[in-house]
Amino acid sequence: MANHLQSTTTLHNGIQMPWFGLGVFKVEEGSEVISSVKAAIRNGYRSIDTAAVYANETGVGQAISEALSETGLAREDLFVTSKVWNADLGYESTIAAYEASLSKLGLDYLDLYLIHWPVKGKYKEAWRALETLYKEGRVKAIGVSNFQIHHLEDVMKDAEIKPMVNQVELHPLLTQKELLNYCKEQNIQLEAWSPLMQGQLFDHPVLGEIASAHGKSVAQVILRWDLQHGIVTIPKSTKEQRIIDNANVFDFSLTDEEMTRIDVLNENRRVGPDPDNFDF
Repeated sequence: MANHLQSTTTLHNGIQMPWFGLGVFKVEEGSEVISSVKAAIRNGYRSIDTAAVYANETGVGQAISEALSETGLAREDLFVTSKVWNADLGYESTIAAYEASLSKLGLDYLDLYLIHWPVKGKYKEAWRALETLYKEGRVKAIGVSNFQIHHLEDVMKDAEIKPMVNQVELHPLLTQKELLNYCKEQNIQLEAWSPLMQGQLFDHPVLGEIASAHGKSVAQVILRWDLQHGIVTIPKSTKEQRIIDNANVFDFSLTDEEMTRIDVLNENRRVGPDPDNFDF
């Protein structure tokens, strides 16, 4: 269980993945992403999640390089994730996209590489490329993002290697219960992007009431709820104090009743595209 910021879950291939990390979606390339990634690492974060389409891999790489030299940490102490974008899905093009991401990040390997979206007719070839990279030892773990149950079943029909992670939009108004249960049965680690629903939940009365009872913020309650459900979570922030506050979730627990009160808030409401109706 996650009891401190560097606690890890063991993926089905034995790789340790931190339960808690920093997401950098919509964080601007350059000084903004550099300062937020460095602030996170300086304050104990060990997992950084980016993607080719975020167009900030170069800044993330610079921040990692500077943070390692400033903190004395080794590359192996960090868990770095990126994702292949839809335009690059295909066998050769996915391998080329991986090389491009590594080059921008200035790294020799990624800890986790994901297919960003389940583009119909394309993700199986991309998965074959990820399997090749994994078998060659060029990436520590491989997975998918935004895959629903039917996408996972489809990719696993032909896969030699089962995805280790599925990163999806998940928050109290989109609890993804069936998908969470399915991934647990399949030993695929579920990971939440946009866990705070991009700030849209901060005034929610039920969450506010639970937060008050613990002397915590609504954000901290939501992130704690993720962890207690066995979900890896990667909140985004560019402000150092918020980065510190987000991670201050290991000194309290939600009761079973509080967990249930949050679970029933589900409205199947998304802030991002629906993977089944996304115009890729």
